[in-house]
Amino acid sequence: MQKYSSGLVSESFWFVEFKQFIKLIVAGKSWDEIKELCLKDNLLGISKEYRAKRIIGYLKNRVQVLEDDLLDLFLTSDLVTQKIITLIAIAKGNRLFKEFLYEEYREKSILGIEELTASDVSIFFNKKQDQSEDIANWTDVTLKRLRSSYMNFLTNAGLLTVVYGKRLITPPILDFALENYLKDKGEMYIAKAVTGVS
Repeated sequence: MQKYSSGLVSESFWFVEFKQFIKLIVAGKSWDEIKELCLKDNLLGISKEYRAKRIIGYLKNRVQVLEDDLLDLFLTSDLVTQKIITLIAIAKGNRLFKEFLYEEYREKSILGIEELTASDVSIFFNKKQDQSEDIANWTDVTLKRLRSSYMNFLTNAGLLTVVYGKRLITPPILDFALENYLKDKGEMYIAKAVTGVS
């Protein structure tokens, strides 16, 4: 089983960059070639090399959790579906975020609760701290940054809509091709997590 990680505090949604990486991989580029494009041609538009290297690593991990047919589906999908696939890649690479989507976002959606608040995320972390010694050892600063990351990921993916400072739960309707793909792969829990259905 995947270990709990607070690594998402260092990551952003990076939709445009993720899309670039997928295009390059599907076009047959190797990871070494992509790294060279990023560092020599500044593909990511980042001036500091150490920062670019870290982001390359994060994006590589995201792309690698997706199978080839899902990468192909990403490129033929509309913008809404591409953003959902980006969120799925983040969730597949991070156990705690995946559990957050399923246990917190989905649950609120099923219950018809309109808003996801910072305190909802904090309560989720508190529950997890009781269940896991690893999470119990994380600092308040880490948890606060992680809470901010989770909210940003959901907002960027369209699962939350900010209205007058409130983050309203706006579960998407999955594209048929993506839903069928997840069903075929036995990953309907991910579909249920992002669409907020029981």
